[in-house]
Amino acid sequence: MSANFTPEITVEDLAAKLNSADSFILLDIRENWEQELARIIDERLVILPMSWFASEGIKALPDSVKSHKTEIFVLCHHGIRSSDVTNWLTSQGWTSVFSVAGGINEYASKIDGSVGFY
Repeated sequence: MSANFTPEITVEDLAAKLNSADSFILLDIRENWEQELARIIDERLVILPMSWFASEGIKALPDSVKSHKTEIFVLCHHGIRSSDVTNWLTSQGWTSVFSVAGGINEYASKIDGSVGFY
């Protein structure tokens, strides 16, 4: 029996990516009320609440995320929902999608507290 493996990126690696000119999508799946409490500001950020994603599936994805080769980092509060979405996208054929380990909470704790906590 094989163990489940969720591809992940650390918050330190995400910070380096955010400070680069690399092309990628930061897919924030937190709900709107969570966005109001803590947010990473970046032009590569795509907000897609998990509730909307869960009800609409692939149809909910914006065009920027629909390419199966797009590098995508999935962000939530603690990394649990992002793992689920990462695993689902991988099962649907995406080849370069990673859950942000620890979520925005760990990012705020270790990298930039100005993004906010909740």
